[in-house]
Amino acid sequence: MIEFLGHFHPLLVHLPIGILLIGLLLQFLSPKKEYEALKHAVPVVLLAGAVTGLFSCITGYLLSISDDYDKSLITWHMWMGIVTTLVAFMLYVKETNDFFKVNKTFLSVGLLVLILITGHLGGSLTHGSDYLSLKNIFNNDSVSTAAIRPIANVQQAQVYTDIVKPILQTKCYSCHGPNKQKGKLRMDDSLKLMKGGKDGIVIEPGNADASEIIKRLMLPVDNDDHMPPKEKPQPTESQIALIHWWIANGAAFDKKVNQFSQDDKIKPMLTALQNISEEIKQASDLPATPVEPVDANIIKQLKEKNILVLPVALNNNYVSANFVNDTTVDNNDLQLIAQLSKQLVSLKLSSTNITDDGLKTIAQCNNLIKLFLNDTHITDEGLKNLIPLKNLRYLNLVNTKVSANGISQLKTLSKLQSIYLYQTRVTKQDRAMLQRLFPKANIDSGGYIVPTLITDTTTVKAKTEY
Repeated sequence: MIEFLGHFHPLLVHLPIGILLIGLLLQFLSPKKEYEALKHAVPVVLLAGAVTGLFSCITGYLLSISDDYDKSLITWHMWMGIVTTLVAFMLYVKETNDFFKVNKTFLSVGLLVLILITGHLGGSLTHGSDYLSLKNIFNNDSVSTAAIRPIANVQQAQVYTDIVKPILQTKCYSCHGPNKQKGKLRMDDSLKLMKGGKDGIVIEPGNADASEIIKRLMLPVDNDDHMPPKEKPQPTESQIALIHWWIANGAAFDKKVNQFSQDDKIKPMLTALQNISEEIKQASDLPATPVEPVDANIIKQLKEKNILVLPVALNNNYVSANFVNDTTVDNNDLQLIAQLSKQLVSLKLSSTNITDDGLKTIAQCNNLIKLFLNDTHITDEGLKNLIPLKNLRYLNLVNTKVSANGISQLKTLSKLQSIYLYQTRVTKQDRAMLQRLFPKANIDSGGYIVPTLITDTTTVKAKTEY
């Protein structure tokens, strides 16, 4: 019964705020001659605000003892709400009794300040303490969107920190985070997550199907026990599958993706987490000429070979291709890529067995903007095959056998903006010559040395959570 009554607090809490603000506005306007008639309404509105504030305080207290919130924050919110209600009653008394020896202006200004403080504390309980931060305002970030970010190299990512935690943060922390712990379950702390809540543990390492978190996620949305509640943002099927995969592999907090077993179902989900669709940073970088959609049959064949093809921007048909899961490039692969010649703007062949001769086929993709050939056996002989790529802006040749002579063959590629040459046969002396040949390009030869400053310090602390 207490919990039932407490749940009326979110319904009632906005009434006194609105009513009291209207009362203060009427009080401000009533001294003016044209609004003199409003004077009689001020006490009524203030009394209504004070009474609804009283009921809001009662239901808020019941909610605080029937649910789990941050104790410090809920205490401040409760007492500010009580003080706000008392001041509202005092202002009502002052409006109806001139003999009440308290300055009315002081009460009015104080009530306005108290409403703002109490409302802010309530918002912090509901949306997090940083919901009004400049970062959230100007970046349009929220709990449901800010945490999920693309992963550059998913196989080297930490399973919990980089994959599972962002899902929990966006879908679970609002009810099981630092400000609120429904069912005494806190999920933002790894130790408390494994400890569980008042109904027991929610994660059974190695047994995902028996884990309460998976059971709740898999219930129908309309089921009262389904989590998150149906009015909250719901995780996607792939997100649930990733959590299931993490638990089934032991729910480790310190392992990387490549240390977990990966079946054919989970591999595409992991690959989709990578920052591939962001390779072309702005739509303005794309060719202006519209192209027809990629043949679905070609996409299917590439997918069967674990070659990832993704759109690079909305409202156009340009795509990127990535051989991240297939390091063996054969003639069949190259012929399929050639059929994407119109739509392909980014191609990652990093760490594959691509040959100099294979680049002849790649050169047919004349809309190519980005080309990754790092960690391959490409030589100067192969670079001359790239001369037809007149739209090329980014070329990664890190850890290849190319030299300055081979790169100079590409001097006609006037749109080149970035050339990466770390761990190649290009010497420091060659760089000046290449910079003259490519005046608009940033030639990055790597090998940076970061100086150690006197002020640099290192602090080692015991790691208790992830």
